[in-house]
Order: sequence, then structure tokens, then C-alpha cells
Amino acid sequence: MSKIVGQGYEKFWNCKKRYRVLKGGKGSKKSATTALNFIFRLMKEEESNLLVVRGVMNTHRDSTFAQLKWAQEKLGVSEYWNNTVSPLEMVYKPTGQKIIFRGFDDVLKLASTTVPKGYLNYVWIEEAFEIANEADFDKLDLSVPRGQIPEPLYKQTTLTFNPWSETHWLKKRFFDTASPDVATFSTNYLVNEFLDETDRLVFERMKQTNRRKYEVAGLGNWGISEGLVYENWTVGKIEVPKKDEYKWKHFFGLDYGYTNDPTAFVGFMANPIDREIYIYCEFYKRKMLNCDIAEEIKKLGFAKEKIRADCAEPKSNDDLRRLGISRITPSVKGRDSILNGISAISEYKITVNPLCVNMIRELSSYVYDSKRSESGYKLPKDSENHLCDALRYAFEDVKFFKPAVREEPLSESEISQKDFNGGWDL
Repeated sequence: MSKIVGQGYEKFWNCKKRYRVLKGGKGSKKSATTALNFIFRLMKEEESNLLVVRGVMNTHRDSTFAQLKWAQEKLGVSEYWNNTVSPLEMVYKPTGQKIIFRGFDDVLKLASTTVPKGYLNYVWIEEAFEIANEADFDKLDLSVPRGQIPEPLYKQTTLTFNPWSETHWLKKRFFDTASPDVATFSTNYLVNEFLDETDRLVFERMKQTNRRKYEVAGLGNWGISEGLVYENWTVGKIEVPKKDEYKWKHFFGLDYGYTNDPTAFVGFMANPIDREIYIYCEFYKRKMLNCDIAEEIKKLGFAKEKIRADCAEPKSNDDLRRLGISRITPSVKGRDSILNGISAISEYKITVNPLCVNMIRELSSYVYDSKRSESGYKLPKDSENHLCDALRYAFEDVKFFKPAVREEPLSESEISQKDFNGGWDL
């Protein structure tokens, strides 16, 4: 077993405390080790069952489900498991024990989760950073695991995540205050002996070119706000009351990439009265052809929306119009455009939906470059800023949005029945 799992996780593997909380950088094998641990535990403990949770249900198939299936193969026990995608679950054939998958986007299913055999005593929350509100975690924690668990079994909730921001509730709850029922762990790529030399070179380059990102993504340390381009942001969700809908409008930005840089699309709402931005949508992918970009925008339901795209690629903008994205508009560039855009956005409080993981990552590492300046002011580093650039392009239109100031709330007859969500699950 030690040859399969490797070094650095012995205490985590054997921990039996109520909460087992693991933060770590990329390449730290935290998810792989957790998956191996749960397959091993369930096969050893006849009446144990596992609930695996992420922010959104449909993200499991390519993440936790695939990781647990890999763990079965790695341990050489695949023949003993029945893995299905409809429903998405895993069943240990000899005993009927189950691994069940749920999302925080369906709270009712979370609260009512049960198993036909044994006890639902284990919970694994993968990418726990996606849980914006501590209250959402408490709802799950009060529901699962539930009831009396006979010895030698025990209840345990395992949380794994990348620590992108030190302001997240996870830090305060589990890391800042010592508690006898909590065990915390921090790990990074340095303990992963299964990485090859090319993988390690990625981190070494990151160490030289983007120290802040290296601290978080490489070493697994908490992201800090000091020195960031944008310090006025938090992770969370915004629910707009109907009486305030007139204050808000949707905006969209697109930054092109291909081989080395990703194509980055962002959707957000802005409220110039209360100076708030809510970023709720993104896609972020390399090697996207223009037809792929158009298809993704259509899939999201934004084909008819005005989208500010990088003016440096007029051919791509024309191509997207031909492909049905008719309101593509070139971004505004000129003297001081970067600094002016950053200055305007910095006047707003930014809230990022926890599902926008790439935007969270960029905001956590987007810093000024001491070697670049414009008009006597430092410019941001031109790296890891693709979604931030798309945000800045789209923000050019926010200044033209002038919602009428109302002293009284809108009446029911004044409130439009149009779907305010714009087709995206806010």
C-alpha cells in the first residue's frame, strides 16, 4: 500500500477525527490520495458508505467519479465495483455498500441522502472552496452523517481544496482556531514522488515568474490580498431582490487565446448605484477555434448579448459574427486604458461565484509588475490575467448604464417577467 500511495500522507490516511481538512497546491496528490483512502476504507469496513459532494452535481463525472474509478484500478479491485453514471454511483458488489454523489445545487437531495445498507458515515467535500457560505456547509453537516454510528466505525467529513484566498471561511473555521475534533493538513507537489521532471519544471518556472501563484498553487499556502491589483473581492453568491433588479445589468467580455494562452470568457452583473459586481459565469480553455468559442457562447445562452472582445483580433471578431454571435464589439484600447479600467473596477465591490474557479485563481495572483509602467504608474504583470482582461473589456460598457434612481420599490406590474438569470444558474 505504501508503494501505491507514496509519502507524505500517513497521518491523513489514518486520521479518525470528526473533521479531516486538507489544503494543498496543485500536483500534491491530495485528491488521488483521498480517493485511494476511501476505496480502501469501504472495502475494509463492511458497513461504511460514502457521500461525495461538490458545488455542482454535474462536475462530479470528470472529477471525483473519475478519481475514485482510477483508485479502484490502481488498487487492482475494479472487478469488485459496479460504477454507473445513471444514477451516478458506485456499488461494492460483495456487500452492496455505496458511494453516492451529490451537489450543493440540490440541497433537498443532500439532506435526504440515505443508503440501503450500513451507515452513511463518511462525507468527502472535494473543492470545498466552492462552498461560498459557511451556512451551506452547516446544513450538510447537520444532515450527513447522521445518527448513532456503532464502533469501530466513526463519523468523518473530509474537505479537500486549493487555498486561493485567506479570507475564505474555511481558514477561520478550521485553521485559525484549534479544536480537538479537527485535524488540518497542508501539502504540496514536493511530496509527490510520482511527478516527472517536466511536471516539476512547470512549478520551477512558476516560482521564477509568478511567486504569488507559486505560493498558493505550488506550495499550498493561503493566498493573501496584500499587493493584489484587485483587493476588493470575495467569493460568494448574490441573490437580487425583485425590487432591486432595475439597478443591475448583465455584461460580457472575451479575451482570445490559443496555444499558450487560454480563451477566456466572463459574464457578470454590475450595479452602478451600490457599486457592486457579481461575476457568475466563465469559460477558460486553450486551443479553442472560433467555431468552438461560438458554440460555447450559444450553449450558455448569450449568443444575442453584446460581448466586448479583444480589438487586437478583428478577424476573429468578424468570424464570430459570421458564426451567429452578432453583437461582438471590439474592446476600447488607448493611452492609459489598462490603468483606467483597473481604476474603474476597483471602485466596485466584486463578488465571484464559487464555480468561477479560474477567475478566483486569477484574482488571487493578479499583481503589479515593478518592471512595467505607464504614465509613471506600475502596470500589472502580463500573465495569468486573461479573465481579468475580459472583465476589463466588458466594464467599458458599465459606465454607459444609468439605471433610473427610484425612491419607491417597483410595483408588481412594473417588474418584468423576463428571466433575470439570463439562462445561467446564478
